[in-house]
Amino acid sequence: MYVRKAREEDAQGIAKVSVDSWRTTYKGIIPDEFLTNLSYDKRTEAWKQNIEKEDNYVIVAENEMGQIIGFADAWKRETNLEENTGDLTSIYLLEEYQGMGIGKKLFKELFLHYKKLGYKKVFVEVLEENKTRYFYEYYGAKLVKTVQIKIGGKVLNESIYEWDSIDKVLEKFE
Repeated sequence: MYVRKAREEDAQGIAKVSVDSWRTTYKGIIPDEFLTNLSYDKRTEAWKQNIEKEDNYVIVAENEMGQIIGFADAWKRETNLEENTGDLTSIYLLEEYQGMGIGKKLFKELFLHYKKLGYKKVFVEVLEENKTRYFYEYYGAKLVKTVQIKIGGKVLNESIYEWDSIDKVLEKFE
């Protein structure tokens, strides 16, 4: 397994992981019709744009055959008005690669990036019903706010977590 910075030609592989992992992660949380209608082509175009944006940091995990099996990205959301902070905007893995430590490698790489940028805090938004929040809590994320959002016509609770020390997160990897 290999983690590296994403390139534009990775957009299709990232889109596949994005769509497939949304369908497995959010089954029973987000309406089935919404998940069924997710488009590889639309996600590919969106990921091309995300990779091209100068302030976005997108990384991928590849298996031994060079196929993208996971990705993570970080940037500063428009709603984040705090200085010296950033957002962990996504970490997704294909279901068959979960539980192997790959997510931890992606996560660590993002936090090394935040440290390099001199961030004081990092935020992540996660659906309340998404079990990934326990992963974030294990690494010291504290719940700061819950808001309601609508996806596929369904109102969902979204939890906003914060890490207030990049170093404390990275210490867990030593």
